[in-house]
Amino acid sequence: MKYSIIVPVFNRPDEVDELLESLTHQSEKDFEVVIVEDGSQTPCEEVCKRYEHMMDIHYYYKENSGPGQSRNYGAERAKGEYLLILDSDVVLPEGYLKAVSDELSREPADAFGGPDKAHSSFTDTQKAISYSMTSFFTTGGIRGGKKKMDKFYPRSFNMGIRRDVYLRLNGFSNMRFGEDIDFSIRIFKTGCRCRLFPEAWVWHKRRT
Repeated sequence: MKYSIIVPVFNRPDEVDELLESLTHQSEKDFEVVIVEDGSQTPCEEVCKRYEHMMDIHYYYKENSGPGQSRNYGAERAKGEYLLILDSDVVLPEGYLKAVSDELSREPADAFGGPDKAHSSFTDTQKAISYSMTSFFTTGGIRGGKKKMDKFYPRSFNMGIRRDVYLRLNGFSNMRFGEDIDFSIRIFKTGCRCRLFPEAWVWHKRRT
């Protein structure tokens, strides 16, 4: 199996439904989905069951420990050559997985990531949040903007990494915030090749 899509979830069944629906439209089909419920009071298990006949999906419930440890929990159970780490509040355009495959065929990478965009259906507040996070005038350069800095640090809303590299680095730390940039720094420090995949973008419905 080429890809394992790992999604930590906390009380967001509607978001998971949107993400899984977008996965049914991918032209690339060689993937599994690993949903890790992080101690939610409003679980998404029934949502996941509705997609069992459409994709290879695995649902796990665990006690709350934060998104980083939930991603590690999923990685330990994943089977894919590459782990794709997504947030529950993203939606994928139908060419997302193909864009990832095309980039890996063009030039290998140990780790990678893509940009995020605002969908036309987003509220004004969501669009404002998206702009504040993606504009080059703010953090857009290091988050996948075209005018990126000298190094691209993938973020956990849209991150890919070879499974063997992930396990060798022991995945995400116990940090509750900033765990993704900490992981990206450790990826660079070990000499791994990390690249921006500009066409592997996602719609990101940020809440804050």
